[in-house]
Amino acid sequence: MSGESSTPYFRGGSICLLNPSFSNHLFKISILDNFLSQTRAGPINTTIDLDIYIDEAYTDMSNDFEDIRMLDNFYQTSSFFPMPVVLVSTLSEEGLTNLGPYSLCFPHIIAGRYAMMLICREDSNTAMNIKRTGVCAINFIPDDKKFMENCVELGWPGDTTEEKMKRSIFKLLPSMRPDNGNGGNYPEIVKESIQIFECTWDQTAPHQLIDGCDNFVLNVDHIFMKKKYKESIIRGFSDGKEFPNLPIDWGFRDNIYFWFAEPKKPYKIRIPEDRGTTLNTITYAAKRFDPSITWDDEACAMIMNVPRVFLNRVFKGVVEQAKAEGITHITPEFMAKVRDKRNDEKGN
Repeated sequence: MSGESSTPYFRGGSICLLNPSFSNHLFKISILDNFLSQTRAGPINTTIDLDIYIDEAYTDMSNDFEDIRMLDNFYQTSSFFPMPVVLVSTLSEEGLTNLGPYSLCFPHIIAGRYAMMLICREDSNTAMNIKRTGVCAINFIPDDKKFMENCVELGWPGDTTEEKMKRSIFKLLPSMRPDNGNGGNYPEIVKESIQIFECTWDQTAPHQLIDGCDNFVLNVDHIFMKKKYKESIIRGFSDGKEFPNLPIDWGFRDNIYFWFAEPKKPYKIRIPEDRGTTLNTITYAAKRFDPSITWDDEACAMIMNVPRVFLNRVFKGVVEQAKAEGITHITPEFMAKVRDKRNDEKGN
């Protein structure tokens, strides 16, 4: 014990040390059962070299976690859970666009097809409109205190669409669905949004999982995004400034306040160097670069040795040549053709 003399003895089934250098405070050391079994029979002559937890009194080495009773809406009544803030636009029976603010809205199906999960009261304007029309739009608005204040107002239950929309500060635009010329059967979207998911309700999935609540699986038909953020996704990210400022909701607490947090600049952590570039990482990056162009695994394998920093440049060159030739699927043969062309250009 740092060179000090300590007298070991037993208390409460554990070895304790009385150390004069700490004003005779007791320090409890929790050690392996086999060591205890060896020392219970007689005096201890073994030097104990352990890091111990020091407190002002006789302390227990148990952790600081405590059980908390779970209540309904446990994510905000019994825990801390950061959530998004979105405005879900739907069509009322009168054909008016209704805006409902929601935070229980998350990715649900992420491969093959794409869907969001939306959880809301079954008697809300949003829920009744979705069940009647089968469509909605999820509007991701930027972090702005005046927007959050208006969301709190728009979320007040009991108002009709006409009543609540008189208090809305958001500007509305026509749906951008390609088939929006069918009599205006889609809700309008929020102009201030950073991105918009236009969705159709998957009615094959069960939605009444508990009384009073609807869990909608919403197929994402289209994603529309402000140009500068779309370009950031395609080009990649450098210093975090390319990310949008999206609000963070900490929920309704104390029966009086909705709590929000300002987003901070994202930071990046590089994957371990020894992991290298795998075929999976190449195919994933190729699909994301331009979803209209598909790639054979064998074609992706041909650029596994390209340093990560140059991958987007390679994707760009291959995709541009493919589109120039009317090709939508990249094969090993096409990659060889691109390579030969580049070599010829270098030789000239």
